[in-house]
Amino acid sequence: MKKHTRSILEELTDVLPERDTPALVESRGHHIITSAINLLESIREHYGEQAADELERRIVNSIKAKDIAKFARAARRLGHED
Repeated sequence: MKKHTRSILEELTDVLPERDTPALVESRGHHIITSAINLLESIREHYGEQAADELERRIVNSIKAKDIAKFARAARRLGHED
């Protein structure tokens, strides 16, 4: 007879309480916004005003459209202009 063993992840899943969804959303939102602010500050330091403004617009548009490619194309294009 083969004895069934449980993985450590299965054990932890059974022990840990259910996630607090509002707290999880708040925490993830905090991390995302902090990262976005840091990215914008970095862009302002490394690009000219016009390029930084365009990249900032592209970030917002990428989020609204749920399309990372919009930002990535602009970042590649503007990165080669400097």
